[in-house]
Amino acid sequence: MGVGKTTIGKLVAKKLFRDFIDVDEEIEKEYGMPVTQIFNKIGEKAFREREKNVITSLCQKKLRIISLGGGAFLQEEIRKVCLSSCMVFFLDLSWENWKDRISLIIDSRPVLQGKSIEEIEELFYKRQNLYAVHHSKIETDNQEVDEIADYIVDSIKLAWELYE
Repeated sequence: MGVGKTTIGKLVAKKLFRDFIDVDEEIEKEYGMPVTQIFNKIGEKAFREREKNVITSLCQKKLRIISLGGGAFLQEEIRKVCLSSCMVFFLDLSWENWKDRISLIIDSRPVLQGKSIEEIEELFYKRQNLYAVHHSKIETDNQEVDEIADYIVDSIKLAWELYE
């Protein structure tokens, strides 16, 4: 969360002339409220179930760039469907760089609210272990958004050539 998935995903989609879908934004449209309010009104469990259904459906559609919320990949079912039917890119940002973004993202991330910096760091590293399963890892520290997007675009084009 807060690594730039949406920003980079939109740029990749634009460069590849594809549709971009942010799963959290789709769910927010459906409920007519931000994720933080969804968590408060229906709870995290119901949100995660809806998230799983949306992602499973989107993974069956081709030629789309999809951005998952930071917590989505924690669900084994979601990891399996994504890894089996999509190219999964892990945008890896170090703790040192990520913690500088906390103040920018904390209000819109319900899983961070009310937590100490130590608890947030623990959550960060716990998630890093689950994110270790992917098709391609991109170190994003000290890289520009365009550089990251170009790397992803080149990777996708290479995969298309290899598997055609």
